[in-house]
Amino acid sequence: MYYNALPSIFAKAKELRENMTQAEMMLWEKLRRNQLGVRFKPQHPIDIFIADFYCHPAKLVIEVDGQVHASQTDYDDGRTAELERLGITVIRFRNEEVFDDIDKVIRKIKQKLYELDRQ
Repeated sequence: MYYNALPSIFAKAKELRENMTQAEMMLWEKLRRNQLGVRFKPQHPIDIFIADFYCHPAKLVIEVDGQVHASQTDYDDGRTAELERLGITVIRFRNEEVFDDIDKVIRKIKQKLYELDRQ
């Protein structure tokens, strides 16, 4: 579901899909083709945002964050609050987490999917 995404957002999402960061590409290799038992979509428009990865059945957004500074943290917190207002759960990973221990990241995603399925 696109949650009233603006038409201009779709073009930006396509551009982002074609230019994923290294960490996003690494995680996408583990999420694509229903490898976790659910379908994720990369760079998916939701309202005024573009989620790095979105699983519609679980209403789960996965964000991969680069370098974090105070203003970015404030923006991310606001964005998370807006997505949660729409009934979407957001989990975030730093690039370093993806690079250093992708298996741990996948375990956390699986755990969150399990928790959401039990609700």
